[in-house]
Amino acid sequence: MIREAIDEYKKAADDGRIQQKDVDQKHLPLDLDELVNGVDVIDPATGVPRKVSYLQRIPVDPFTAEAEWGMRSYQDDWDATSWGGENLYDVYSLSDGKALDGTYYRDW
Repeated sequence: MIREAIDEYKKAADDGRIQQKDVDQKHLPLDLDELVNGVDVIDPATGVPRKVSYLQRIPVDPFTAEAEWGMRSYQDDWDATSWGGENLYDVYSLSDGKALDGTYYRDW
């Protein structure tokens, strides 16, 4: 759900319908709160901006039962465990649990 919201935001930004605050944002949301609180998106038919929320709330991680996620920016390494803060490119579980195949949930 979060990754879908990030993709929808990026598509609107790529289309020029969301004004970016910084070049390092790379057409991505700044953080999870921006997806929930909303951002002004320009309606292509009217040219008028309207507030769009891409998530109703931050989803609960099914492995930790908390609405907290590890975050990575586009500039971070693919396996980084600390967030650079430039944008929100990916999320991962903060759980230390392992799946039946031995992989960690946070690596999914």
